[in-house]
Amino acid sequence: MSDPQPTVRSEMSGIAGHVVQAGDVHGGVHLHQAKSSDAGPPRQLPADVRGFVNRVVELGRLDRLLDDRTPEFAAPAVVLIAGTAGVGKTSLAVHWAQRVRNLFPDGQLYINLRGYDPGAPVTPESALNLFLQALGVRASAIPSDPQAKAMLYRSLLADRRVLVVLDNAATVSQVRPLLPGTASCLVLVTSRNRMPGLVSRDGAVRVTVDVLDDSEAVTLLRNLVEEHRGDDDLEELNELSHLCARLPLALRIAAERAATRPWMALSELIHDLRDESALWGALSSADDDEADAVRTVFAWSYRALPNAAAQLFRRLGLHPGAEFGLGAAAALAGLNTGAARHVLDVLLAGHLLEQVGPDRYQLHDLLRAYAIDQVRHDEPPDEQRAAIFRLLSWYLSAAEQAYLSVSRGGRHLKIDVEAAELPSAPEAFADREQALAWYGRERSNLMAATRVAAECGFDRIAWQIPGTLAVIYDNHDSADVWLATERAALEAARRVGDRYGQGVLLDRQGIKFRKLRRADEALDCFREALEVFEFLGNGLGKARVTNGMGVVHMEAERLQEARASFERAITAEPLSDGETSMRALATVNLGDTHLKLGSPEEALRCVADAMPTLRRLDDVIVELVATRVQGVAQRELGMLAESRASFQTAVELIRRAGNLIAECEVFLELARLEIAEGSPADALVSAQRAIVIAQQFSVTTVEAQGLDVTGIAYQELGRQSDAVPFHRRAVELCRAVGDVGGVNAATLRLSTALESEEREQR
Repeated sequence: MSDPQPTVRSEMSGIAGHVVQAGDVHGGVHLHQAKSSDAGPPRQLPADVRGFVNRVVELGRLDRLLDDRTPEFAAPAVVLIAGTAGVGKTSLAVHWAQRVRNLFPDGQLYINLRGYDPGAPVTPESALNLFLQALGVRASAIPSDPQAKAMLYRSLLADRRVLVVLDNAATVSQVRPLLPGTASCLVLVTSRNRMPGLVSRDGAVRVTVDVLDDSEAVTLLRNLVEEHRGDDDLEELNELSHLCARLPLALRIAAERAATRPWMALSELIHDLRDESALWGALSSADDDEADAVRTVFAWSYRALPNAAAQLFRRLGLHPGAEFGLGAAAALAGLNTGAARHVLDVLLAGHLLEQVGPDRYQLHDLLRAYAIDQVRHDEPPDEQRAAIFRLLSWYLSAAEQAYLSVSRGGRHLKIDVEAAELPSAPEAFADREQALAWYGRERSNLMAATRVAAECGFDRIAWQIPGTLAVIYDNHDSADVWLATERAALEAARRVGDRYGQGVLLDRQGIKFRKLRRADEALDCFREALEVFEFLGNGLGKARVTNGMGVVHMEAERLQEARASFERAITAEPLSDGETSMRALATVNLGDTHLKLGSPEEALRCVADAMPTLRRLDDVIVELVATRVQGVAQRELGMLAESRASFQTAVELIRRAGNLIAECEVFLELARLEIAEGSPADALVSAQRAIVIAQQFSVTTVEAQGLDVTGIAYQELGRQSDAVPFHRRAVELCRAVGDVGGVNAATLRLSTALESEEREQR
């Protein structure tokens, strides 16, 4: 028969493009990391700051450090820019980073760690997730283990020239996991903390930023107002700069107010600011001149805002995250998006807000703290609560639109969303990709919104947000990302007595524990969920959790229990497309179980039963699994050409589904097929791809099988000594996850390889 192998391999290279480089198989297998695209190196630096002045000494120091990194730098190369709040650390870091970015052709990474934000700081794990995605790793391929994330990050940056800017770090522990492992990269950290541990242990070089001197402060004021005002008196400019404690943040806000009142003498503005300062001094007990100066300027600018802008500014203090979109701001304000954009423009013009992207905004941490103070002082509690409810409703409604764009097949438990009427409700997403991009931007806000909903007693919203979004994050985040949030959501459903919500969240938790290989906890959740759905008479729910229990049993090699669970799910009376889709999934899983029980004919029969339903409902993810099972069964029956055609179809479905776990499984089975076809060298490449993806997604069983198959391929090539370490590592991994069958099989192959190696050496 003709060998269509080159065609399939070419097709697959489009899925895992640059995932691996097999190199010369005679030199061994080299594992590289899965990349999601060829979008080019990351370019994440914010725009340079308008009106940046002087800082000649600091810029010169930074330039010298870059020119001569040895011996002053250790690896990794780290510079700490330290100074008080509002002194311009970020402006200096961004300005210098923009100047030198061309020296780092492999990319520039930037993150605001929000170490001093009134809300929760960005954790190292969250920062690593974002950096890994920026470096091309698919979100679903990021390991759940924090140490594994950091190792992958360092591997991707090894021998690359990348500039990493870690803005607003509060502690060394927030920074250390984000340090590359190579001196070819440069890390720029900004912090109010002098971080002696980062200097002493990690070899960071500290550059301290003080307030501007008189000349620099006046120059900044002049640069910002020169297009709008005449020649202001130097003495008055000096006085204004001193009232702002010569802090760039305060100076920019004061300059903007002066620029928007060109008819008003500077002396009048100074008089107003002095009055505000006296009032703040009477109200404040803080013994911190710089902090008092900043807050005084905030208050002075805030009180001058139109009512609508002042109201929105303080209500932004209610937002659970520092960054937000136009729709969320409109919900807080109770305005339509057009009116909200106009009000946001007023805040932008006054430097009370920063724009970080199209219809995306953020508050400086000092301004956010001030906004929180003002909303607590100026807004009655019932109005605060109403604004929070609108905001949470907006996020829930947007989550529902994302669900509608992404869900396929009807297997998912439907959520009857309960949200407020909004002046501007979220619009439908144009397609699946747009919905996923929105989710990527809003992930942290959505988790924070769930927590806020639970804390404020909006318990239905608290469980409905993750219940609605599960269809997305199950395939685009590692299992640990939403685990704690789902727990809070489950408690919310229990508080409100919503049995359906409890069933939904118990099912979700069962899936999470299964993926984390916590089988007993997974089964406990599924059993409790089954009781709920039986009480409610919900057929789809019963089928889902019964199937979930079957998957737990199958992964634990309890195949008879798995078979019984899947058969119970299949025989449930189908009352809707959802239950029909679930029945098809259970049928495919039963086929997979038959494969493991040594009955490939039964597996093919199961796939044939399920496939018409899957195609009718466009359930591409389950169709992909069914096609893989079909290909394996055909291979086991000696139908090699048919098996290769099935794997070819599976590759096409991977592109549509974007399911990375299925991708590594398909590569693994293709490697086994190539061994059966007598092409072990090609099997090395396919197995290698499977291993890489499995490592990144912490699919240890597939990683172990891939290593074992690699050893088999080397044995087929007559290279017993190369096979031994792969079989040995496969045994170790199988033992670590309690895969007794895998341990036995890999041990047998290891023994064979060792005996053959011994014969070769005689």
